[in-house]
Amino acid sequence: MLYKLLLDLTDGLSFFNVFRYITFRIILSALTSMGIWFIFGKRFIEFIKAYHIKQYIRTDGPATHQQKSGTPTMGGVMVLLSALVSCLLWTDVFSSLVRLMWGVILLYALIGFRDDYLKIKRRRNEGLTGRQKLAAQCLIGLLAGTYLYFDPNYTTTLTVPGLKAFVWDIGPFYIAFAALVLVGTSNAVNLTDGLDGLAIGPFIMAAGTYMIFAYCVGNSVIARHLQLTTVPGSAEVAVLLAALIGSGLGFLWFNTYPAQIFLGDVGSLSLGSALGLAALIVKQELLLILVGGIFVIEAISVIMQVSFFKATKGRRLLRMAPLHHHFELKGWPEPKVIVRFWIIAIILSLAGLSTLKLR
Repeated sequence: MLYKLLLDLTDGLSFFNVFRYITFRIILSALTSMGIWFIFGKRFIEFIKAYHIKQYIRTDGPATHQQKSGTPTMGGVMVLLSALVSCLLWTDVFSSLVRLMWGVILLYALIGFRDDYLKIKRRRNEGLTGRQKLAAQCLIGLLAGTYLYFDPNYTTTLTVPGLKAFVWDIGPFYIAFAALVLVGTSNAVNLTDGLDGLAIGPFIMAAGTYMIFAYCVGNSVIARHLQLTTVPGSAEVAVLLAALIGSGLGFLWFNTYPAQIFLGDVGSLSLGSALGLAALIVKQELLLILVGGIFVIEAISVIMQVSFFKATKGRRLLRMAPLHHHFELKGWPEPKVIVRFWIIAIILSLAGLSTLKLR
């Protein structure tokens, strides 16, 4: 809301007109949330240590991960707080899409917070059951889908990247589809969060792609030129995503190998929901399969591993799932796995951006 106050000064000083530009606020939003991490990051980690909020490593994981036990966790709390402060300064908080985004993000964060809290309380890697988490995620996803379905400015059509002439209106089925996107994305990001910086890196890249899409579809002239569905008010979502990107970069400063703090489920579930909802809002739902390809592959590797294990009565398709553990057990050092996955995420994000010009 700070930018609204600054706009009131435009009558006397033309300099403040710069705050009318979405691009300028996007930059300020990212820098603000990143700056909060650089100022308060160490203090937050010390606070987490003081209250013994630490990670408990599962015993059936790679043996090399046992040394990570005791690392401060729930860094996602700081990620969300710094992004929220930035949004309060640089976004239109009265925007219905901004409110929807934060509503969903915080609700998913509550699920993750409860899961992390139980693990810490029990002093082992056992939080909410899979059914409990899935039920809560589905409920929030259905509520978000229902909100979008009844929004008069929103359309329930699906488009295929590169085939902009193909439009499929799925009507009321869009509610269930929206829930599927949110639940799938949040869990996929959660599964990817197994190595230092592995989840936050691809998230930043994917969020950056959707930030550009949000800016484009929020401008009717640009959207019409690119043959995209115009989504009124989505430009404010671009500012919100910039806040999450900046906060993610600040977190990565402390999360890079060897990590000083982990995201925790409070971070991975909420950031995953933010990515999924952004894809829904900008009407690029199917593109998420490409842009979030790292998360998709990680989730599919778990599904394939479990299915193969059950079908063959004990045999394994991979040495360990998710996929990043498979490469670890093949002898790849952790930093090599992380950076190579980042490189793939960059390629996928660039491929996603290229669909802006594909007809």
